Amino acid sequence: MGRLTVKGLSKVYGESSAAGSVTALQNVSFEVPDNQFCSILGHSGCGKTTLLNIAAGFEKPTSGSVMVDGEPIRTPGWQNTMIFQDYALFPWASVADNIAFGLEMKNMPRHKRLDTTQYFIGLVGLKGFENKYPHQLSGGMRQRVAIARALAVRPQLLLMDEPFAALDAQNRAFMQDELVRIWQREPKTVMLVTHSIDEAIKLSDCIAVMTRRPGRVKEFIQVELPRPRDEDDAAYLKLKRKLRDLIHDEMEEQ
Repeated sequence: MGRLTVKGLSKVYGESSAAGSVTALQNVSFEVPDNQFCSILGHSGCGKTTLLNIAAGFEKPTSGSVMVDGEPIRTPGWQNTMIFQDYALFPWASVADNIAFGLEMKNMPRHKRLDTTQYFIGLVGLKGFENKYPHQLSGGMRQRVAIARALAVRPQLLLMDEPFAALDAQNRAFMQDELVRIWQREPKTVMLVTHSIDEAIKLSDCIAVMTRRPGRVKEFIQVELPRPRDEDDAAYLKLKRKLRDLIHDEMEEQ
């Protein structure tokens, strides 16, 4: 299970600082059902990454909570794994060893660890690259390793911080399709931070559109489009216009 509940979440930095405080998030609330894909969409500085870091257990909220199945997230752990934009792979470890790292931390027996690692290598399309090192891989392949490593521990919540931002447009579109394929094979509750309206529509069951700082949920939108999604479909284009208007309104209000 992995029902995600964000309830009354606020984060203030520098409350005790003489330079003054900064409110990054203010009373953010929304819910994502088990195994659904949610994107957090908004401009830089709206608190998207702060929200993700709290959900990962990297930061503490000032008030409110992020919960999975009613249990507040307080510390990092295999239950809530993160995929970063810069891959965050161990350069001295092979593809297989990178993927197996979390399984070792869970004290999984060696034979099960090997089986699980091979399964996820196959799932993300890296068969034949098990013994390669990160510097020998393309950006897209490195991100596949990061996805496999995050999924191998069977988390309740998968967190993604603009995972494809460093890729060129063609590879980014391909990896978005691959992510949907992998997620459909290994369903998880996912929270993705993105600046891209098209990426949010293409991947998501729901989208939280954030205001400018202090970040609040401007609108929480359910995406009812069937997968795979056609960017030329009238319903797709209608939703894209709506999201673009919501984001544009935030720029106008600055």
